[in-house]
Amino acid sequence: MNYDWSWQVFWEMSPDGVHTFLQTIFIGAGWTLTLSLCTWVFALFFGSILAVFRTAKSRPLNVLGTVYVEIFRNIPLLVQMFLWYFVLPELLPVHLGTAIKQMAQPWGQFIPAVLCLSFYGSARMAEQVRAGIQSLPRGQFQAATALGLTQVQAYRYIILPEALRIVIAPLTSEFMAAIKYSSLALTIGLLELTGQARAMQESSFHIFEAFSAATVVYLLINSIVVLGMHAMERRVAIPGLIGSAVKRNQWRKEMTHE
Repeated sequence: MNYDWSWQVFWEMSPDGVHTFLQTIFIGAGWTLTLSLCTWVFALFFGSILAVFRTAKSRPLNVLGTVYVEIFRNIPLLVQMFLWYFVLPELLPVHLGTAIKQMAQPWGQFIPAVLCLSFYGSARMAEQVRAGIQSLPRGQFQAATALGLTQVQAYRYIILPEALRIVIAPLTSEFMAAIKYSSLALTIGLLELTGQARAMQESSFHIFEAFSAATVVYLLINSIVVLGMHAMERRVAIPGLIGSAVKRNQWRKEMTHE
């Protein structure tokens, strides 16, 4: 195959007449980061609530949390994206649906994408946090009860803070997953990183350069996320519960002092 490689294409003007192709790639990366970060924050918040529902001593809450998780986790994400973008405005009152359809771009695509990825991500996050809660010794909750804390206070001040520190590694994976499946937002017109790479490919016909740049940017973003979350994990590790490296460092300190 005779392919005309030309990395100079990144300095050519894009069809918008304002930015070069390289600038559009970075603009797309900015939207990818914004979408992924909003998704992860909302998913962590609602996922933590769902994890409490699934582990609380309340049958109705257990059922509610389970139904939510099974619905959003088992419907293909692309289908959910189309439901949020195309179907939801039709189900709302006419004035509200019309307002959503007439939102300025790219917010008209960004907000449905955030809602879709957040609801989907919260179902996945709930399972991670639930595993962290269930890995804690049962004495933690009993001790909180003995101190006079209500169930809500026990979860807020003791159970959830410890569980979240335990599951930082899975939360890192969920953040990286949010970055990767944010690319589905291009199907509803949001020009995030993959969308900008595709737009560049269609305009310049340099498909390999466009998606090579997108691949490198994705790798850089995810590498920074991994390094940052590893540093956080070491900082907030709970001795005796997570982090063999933490235990080794403590052992070395004790040996040094001796």
